[in-house]
Amino acid sequence: MTQRCEWCGEDELYQHYHDTEWGVPNHKDAHLFEMLTLEGAQAGLSWITVLRKRAHYQQVFDHFDVQKIAQYDEHKIAQLLQDAGIIRNRLKVNSTVTNARFFLDIQSQYGSFADYIWQFVDGEPKINHWNNLADIPTSTQASDAMSKDLKKRGFKFVGTTICYAYMQAVGMVNDHTMDCFRHQELS
Repeated sequence: MTQRCEWCGEDELYQHYHDTEWGVPNHKDAHLFEMLTLEGAQAGLSWITVLRKRAHYQQVFDHFDVQKIAQYDEHKIAQLLQDAGIIRNRLKVNSTVTNARFFLDIQSQYGSFADYIWQFVDGEPKINHWNNLADIPTSTQASDAMSKDLKKRGFKFVGTTICYAYMQAVGMVNDHTMDCFRHQELS
């Protein structure tokens, strides 16, 4: 039997996400924007709730095309808020549009969002060595710094806990537990 991090349990969708995506270093701006959006949408909810809605999010948010999302108007936002396939929280939907606009600013300033965001781990994934789920922090100095800087730039739903979950998701940190088969593969 394959040994995984205990948080993904027996759910096949969770296991697939864990086995193929979580903790894998990613430098693609489109994916980085998608994950920033989904991590923000997750605030106050379980990650599996967001994963189950992910395909629909991709569809209704133009496959996370940041250029298109930055142009969304009140009519488009109103349409999204009527869509039961996403988390219909006005603040979260509005934050996606706001964040898209600031995401474009960062791309313009740094050449890519990846170049900007990966500076918080000096361009290299931080490999942690946690024995169990209880050892893994919900925030770090790096996520504190990221959160502070993103907020200063105008981003929404980027508190330090969200930022740390984001760092885990896009592989800026390897938080697979030591007994998980993915820890060694990603180290």
